[in-house]
Order: sequence, then structure tokens, then C-alpha cells
Amino acid sequence: MPFARLAAATTPTAHLGLGLAAVGRPGYITLGREDDLPVARSVEALRERTFELLDAAYATGVRYVDAARSYGRSEEFLGEWLRARPDARDVVVGSKWGYTYTADWRIHVEGPHEVKDHGAAAYDRQRAETAGLLGDRLDLYQVHSVTPGSPALADKELHARLAALAAEGVTVGLSVSGPDQ
Repeated sequence: MPFARLAAATTPTAHLGLGLAAVGRPGYITLGREDDLPVARSVEALRERTFELLDAAYATGVRYVDAARSYGRSEEFLGEWLRARPDARDVVVGSKWGYTYTADWRIHVEGPHEVKDHGAAAYDRQRAETAGLLGDRLDLYQVHSVTPGSPALADKELHARLAALAAEGVTVGLSVSGPDQ
């Protein structure tokens, strides 16, 4: 079970993880972070910065990394980092599905940067995308930002898909955000 792996890979006093939301796409809720990211927000520049952050986190004992389909290229960058460091088998990988990143690597976009969809078809599409990027390294897959009205809470077809994923050994969960959770 992934959480047992996480407990074994970290110290009892420092269960820390690294989230890749801010480096997986050029614009996120933390705009104005010029000191933390390169001026050029190209895919290559943010890939390099992600690798630097992952290397530093790993060197200090961080063994949990969080990504999401809506975090732009976070799964892509993480998958590449893991393949380049085959000895990092003790890293526990979590990701989330349910939002589609729509900004296409642009900071200024008319409309939302991501679109929420907790339906079974979105799960099928995003699960395949995650598998293509992370391979067998996924330990935790969460429904991203579930709200009380989310169809993910009552969709039996989706529940069957999530149960099948859990039967493969991936821990399934959900994340919540906002004031109504």
C-alpha cells in the first residue's frame, strides 16, 4: 500500500511532500513569483526548474510528490525525472484527475485556465493520459477538488472504475478545496 511505503520512506517527524502545481504550467494562482521561477516560462525552462526542485527535495528526504492533470505538464516532468533517476524507487507519487488544463501553456487566457469534469468519460481520458506519462509509478490517484454536487460522489459506473484501479494497487481518494467542503 502506498501510504505504508510513504511512512517507511520518511521520518516520523517530517512527512513532507512536494506539489508541482506552480511549476507544471507557466501561470498559476501564484503569479508574481519571479524570484522562484525563470523569467522565460518556456516548457524547457520549467522542466529544468522542476528537476532542480525535485532533486533538492529528494536530497532533503522528501519522498512524496503531488501532481495533477490540471497542473499543465507536471506529470510529464515528474515522469521524465523518475525515468532519469531509476534509483528513486522510494518516491511515492500522487496525482489527481477531474480538471482539464485548457490554457495551452499561456499565462493570459480569456476564460478559465482549467475546466472541471468529474464524469466517467473524463476519468477514462485522464487516467489514460496519466498512465502514459507516469507508467507504473502512480501510487495515489485522487478526484480533484470534489464539491458536494460533484457527480463523482454518486456515479456508480465511475465508482466501479475507481474500484478496479484500487484493485490494481493504486490508492484512490479525493481532494477538497473551497469553503463548501
